[in-house]
Amino acid sequence: MEPKTRRERGEGGSGKGGGAADKALDAEGGKPLEADAGKVLEEETPEHFPSIPPPPPSGPWRSYKEVVAQLAARIVEAQRPIRVLQAIRWDNGVEEQFFKSKAKELPRVDPAYYASVDLGFDPRVKAEEFEAIARDVDADLGESDAIGQIMQATALEYRDVVRMLAARGTPNFYAFSRKLYGSPKDKFPDGKSTVRDLGHVLYAILTKSDENHLGAAERSLTSAECAAELNERFASYFADTAVHVQADDSILADAAAGNDYVKIRTGALFSPRDIDILEVHEGWVHIATSLNGQLQPVARWLAKGPPRTTSVQEGLAALLEIFTFRAYPRRARRLNDRVLAVDKTEDGANFIEVFEWFRTEGYEEDECFNNTRRIFRGGVVEGGAPFTKDACYCKGIVLNYAFIRSAIQHNRADLIPYLFVGKVAHEDVPVLARRVADGVVKPPRYLPSMFRDLNGLAIWMAYSTFFSQLGGEPIADHYGKLFARTG
Repeated sequence: MEPKTRRERGEGGSGKGGGAADKALDAEGGKPLEADAGKVLEEETPEHFPSIPPPPPSGPWRSYKEVVAQLAARIVEAQRPIRVLQAIRWDNGVEEQFFKSKAKELPRVDPAYYASVDLGFDPRVKAEEFEAIARDVDADLGESDAIGQIMQATALEYRDVVRMLAARGTPNFYAFSRKLYGSPKDKFPDGKSTVRDLGHVLYAILTKSDENHLGAAERSLTSAECAAELNERFASYFADTAVHVQADDSILADAAAGNDYVKIRTGALFSPRDIDILEVHEGWVHIATSLNGQLQPVARWLAKGPPRTTSVQEGLAALLEIFTFRAYPRRARRLNDRVLAVDKTEDGANFIEVFEWFRTEGYEEDECFNNTRRIFRGGVVEGGAPFTKDACYCKGIVLNYAFIRSAIQHNRADLIPYLFVGKVAHEDVPVLARRVADGVVKPPRYLPSMFRDLNGLAIWMAYSTFFSQLGGEPIADHYGKLFARTG
C-alpha cells in the first residue's frame, strides 16, 4: 500500500492549518522551525531548565559613592518643605498695630499667632523622617565614616530645626535656636573671649567712627536699578549659569539670596557701595556656594545649608566685604548691634526695650522695628527667648579669618578654597578635601579671584599674625600723642 500523502493525512493543501504546517517544516524535510521549537520548549517540564539564583535581598552591589549619593538625595528631598524664615514671618498688621500704639504695646505675636502660619508639613512626621535618614546613614556607612558623620549631623540638625519651628512663640523655640545657631555668650576657640566681648569692643570703636571723614555714599538708586546692575555683574561672574536678580516686595531684608537668584526689596534705596557689597555677599558667597553644591553628583547635601553651616556662610560673606574693601562702619555697626540686641534679649529685654535701644543708636523708626523684629521673630516678645541667628555674622567673620590664617600657618592653604565647595562647617572642610581624589567631592567651580590665587591672602595673614601680637593700648597711646600735636 502506498503511503498516504501529506494532503491525505490532512497536513497540507488548503485545509485548515495545512499551509501553516507546510511553513513550519524546513526545506530539509521535517525539522520544526522556530514557532514549533517554542511550542516544544513550552511543553518541557521545569526541571529541564537551568536554575537561576534569586537576587540578593539587599539588591545589587552599590559603590560607596552610590550609597552616599542616595542618602544625600534623601536629605535634600526631606528638607525641601522647610522654610525657617517664612515660618516665623510677621505680617504687616503686626507692625501697623505696634506703631498705632505709639510703640507702647508689645506686638501681638504668641503661639496662637504662629499656629495660624502653616508649616507645610507635619512636624512629628518630618522629625521622624530625618531620624530614619540618620539611622540609615549609620547602618550603610558605619559610625566611623567621616562623610557619614557629616550627613548624620546634617539630618539630625534638620530634625531639630523642625522641632524649633514646632515650638514657635515659646521659650523652647529659643532653646533650639541657641543649640542650632549659638549665642553671644559662646566662646571662641581660645576658650576665653566670647562673641559678646567682640560685640562690645566693636561697639566702642564703631560708634566713634565719623563717616564724613571716611567717605559717605548717598543712597539714591532704586531697587530696579540695583537689580539691573547686579544682573550685569552676575552675568559676567557666573558666565555659564543664569543667575537672576529682581525686585521683590515680600522680603524684610534689603536683599536675600536663593539657589540661583537674588531678591532686592522693593522700595529700598541703594548706594553704589551697597551694590558692591551685595555683589560679593549675595553673589560671590551665597549664590556661588549654592551652585557649587548643586554641581556635586555625590555630595548633594552641600547645596543646602543647615544651621551648622550658618556661621561659615554668613561670616564668609561679611568677611569678603572686608577683604574687598567694600564694608563701611554703618554696615558693620548694623551687624554688630544685632549681636548686642540678641544678648540683651537673652538677658530679659522685651521687644519695646530693644526697639528703644535701637532708637538711641540713631536708627530710623522703620529700621528700629525691622532690626528688633529680626531678633524676636519666632521667639517670645516678652523677652528672654530670641531667635539667635543674628549672632552668627560677627562670630563667623572671626572664625573664618582664624581658619584662613591657621590654614596658611600650618601649610594647609589647599583647604581654603573648600570653604566655597557648598554649605559647610569648618570641621567638614578637611574631610571634603580628602575625598576629591576618589570623586566623592568635586572642587568648587565658582571662586573669588583672591581664593584662586592665595598669594595676597598669605601676605595679609602673615602680617596680621604680628599685628595681633602688637600691644594694642601702648601703640594707640603712642600715635594718640602724635595726633594731639595738631591741636
